[in-house]
Amino acid sequence: MTERDKIKQTHLSRSALVYIRQSTAAQLERNRESTDRQYRLVERAIELGWRRHQVIVIDEDLGCTGSGAVERLGFNRMASDVGLGRIGIIISLEASRLARNNSDWYHLLDLAGMTDTLIADSDGVYHPRDFNDRLLLGLKGTMSEAELHLIRARLIGGIRNKAARGKFRCPVPVGYVWSEDGDEMKLHPDEAITGAIRNVFERFAELGSARQVWLWFYTQGLQFPKQHRNGQIEWVQAKYWQMKEVLTNPVYAGVYAYGKSRRQGSVDNSGRIRYRVCQLPQEEWQVFIRDHHAGYIDWETYKANQERMRNNFVAHPHEVEGPVREGQAMLQGLATCGSCGRRLHVHYSGQSSSPGYHCPHTVMIDGKATNCLRVGGRQIDDAVVKTFLAEMNSAGIEAAILAEEMVEEQRDVAIGQWRLEVERFRYEAEKAERRNRAVEAENRLVARGLEAEWEKCLRKLSAAEAELTAREKKRPRELTADEKDMLKELSLDIEKVWSATTTTDRDRKELLRTVIEEVNIKLDQEFKAELTIRWRGGAISELNLELNRRHVPALRTDEDTIELVRSLAQYYPDQVIAGILNRQGRRTATGARFTRFSVNGLRRYWKIATFDPKTISAEGELMAINKAAEILGIPTSTLHRYVNEGFVVGEQLTPGAPWQIRITDELRSRFTDEEVDGFVSMRKAVSMLGVTRQTIMQKIKRGELQAIYTRRGKQKELRIKIPAGAGADPAQLKLF
Repeated sequence: MTERDKIKQTHLSRSALVYIRQSTAAQLERNRESTDRQYRLVERAIELGWRRHQVIVIDEDLGCTGSGAVERLGFNRMASDVGLGRIGIIISLEASRLARNNSDWYHLLDLAGMTDTLIADSDGVYHPRDFNDRLLLGLKGTMSEAELHLIRARLIGGIRNKAARGKFRCPVPVGYVWSEDGDEMKLHPDEAITGAIRNVFERFAELGSARQVWLWFYTQGLQFPKQHRNGQIEWVQAKYWQMKEVLTNPVYAGVYAYGKSRRQGSVDNSGRIRYRVCQLPQEEWQVFIRDHHAGYIDWETYKANQERMRNNFVAHPHEVEGPVREGQAMLQGLATCGSCGRRLHVHYSGQSSSPGYHCPHTVMIDGKATNCLRVGGRQIDDAVVKTFLAEMNSAGIEAAILAEEMVEEQRDVAIGQWRLEVERFRYEAEKAERRNRAVEAENRLVARGLEAEWEKCLRKLSAAEAELTAREKKRPRELTADEKDMLKELSLDIEKVWSATTTTDRDRKELLRTVIEEVNIKLDQEFKAELTIRWRGGAISELNLELNRRHVPALRTDEDTIELVRSLAQYYPDQVIAGILNRQGRRTATGARFTRFSVNGLRRYWKIATFDPKTISAEGELMAINKAAEILGIPTSTLHRYVNEGFVVGEQLTPGAPWQIRITDELRSRFTDEEVDGFVSMRKAVSMLGVTRQTIMQKIKRGELQAIYTRRGKQKELRIKIPAGAGADPAQLKLF
């Protein structure tokens, strides 16, 4: 069957799709002819019978690989159009342009077979429904995938073979360069760069922390070199990640390493494949060559640095508890539990922030979770420090001499680094000057920019020289011979050095860690501590220490407060009781204000029954003022006013407690909806008695006058009974 026989009218009625792809951006830039050939496939679609307006060109995937490692928008668009039956034929230069992995290739073949879509390349036209054509297309897809595998295998094989000999020119960190022939890794020729790198390792040996090294660079105002991909060096303010990268990179220890990481794929929630780089342990590195090139440190120092940095992290059980801190606990990171062996954590308590140690492991005692070990730290610290000082007095002279030598070596490090900074700025200024003098003075378009660059370099040089001069003036003087002899005499009594005001807690803990590896603490039932000090080198010292028990006075709430809570609990809930106690100025056993929870705990401890509103009767019993107002049929505010004025008698169980009303038949009779003879309004009573309203209310409160509260429709008022002969004829009372 010829190509024309496979093309039907149903195919010609749909669009023709030309798929164009180049694997990389470099191929797209250099292999222009291949790209032009793919664009000319439009002419072939016209030769096969499609009109020009029916031809669709998809070129979104130019510069994308067909291996499936990345998502191709053009391929997804093509597969979507094929699945919707819009495409009659797919034309590409060769099958590898469509896909270089079988998953994408066979997915496209299945869609094309279901929608009766043809596939064409430079060899011919294929119909995926035809068995022979599908077999041939499947073979082409397999060969395309195999071709990609072979190309990759050759490239990676050559790289690995060269890397195994240490000759592969991989990117080098700042401080290194490749030789001109590309076979040797050498130290950077710039002395300022190598000096900054060496300074990192020297400061780490002294300070023991990458963060402390970064803080030293920051406080000294020193810059640090940053290397770009093109090899260009830029001096920037030192960053923490730069310090850590230098300290953790094995290249600085003279090691050539290749294959330290691998790319691992995973499927996300949307079904897409995502890749991430995973760092491999050292034993899984593909190439590891020691002493390959000159290093800033040796391999043993590198391993010691990595171990020290690992110990600086927050500890897990049975591990060291990180770097030394500024706290008072001398055994932080050294103390271990005598029961389970875990590293003890540090806590501080009390107003004086007294240190203590506790085990993170918890055990159940009487149904309550508690720490495996918890003990104060002052006595234990004093015992360990006393033992440490006794052992170290004999080594004081050697320690003083060594400290003197270290000070002599490290005193001028910062000044030396600033001298290199000045030298570097001077070179940049001279280079800018030469460039400025080389240009014609008349060419102001160029001269102005060079002059500005020269002035900028001169300003940097001036600032660096001023900083160097200031630092040299502040430079501490050298110790005299008499001062050195005094230092040696002082070293004979290391206890004075330990207790000196200039010695910080951080310095003391550093001293302990230099000779002590672990302090195991075990407590017995009699509150005696058994301390086992394990010294570096294997020696062991044992101490028995009897700890002081701290007397904690028993906490107890006042008896009158307890009795008051007992009486209030019959009528009020816990929240109301807490408010009453606080208004009276009462406090809990610990001196805090009462809350709903503290009242609840107090009731539970003393077995006081909780408030139950259902047990309160409405007749003859005390009622809350809002409930009483509801029963009497008047507003709550009105009842509050009548309680204050004495018309209604209110009761308080204790000062500060809410007012309560005792509901009785007599009280109910004073609130009526019927008119009662002999009672007049308050206004008439004031006129007839010739007194004020306040005086009348006082007489009602003392029982000298009777009063009722009447409700007649919307009219609600207090009515007073005027006694006979009290300023009016009783026969006239009915007029009011």
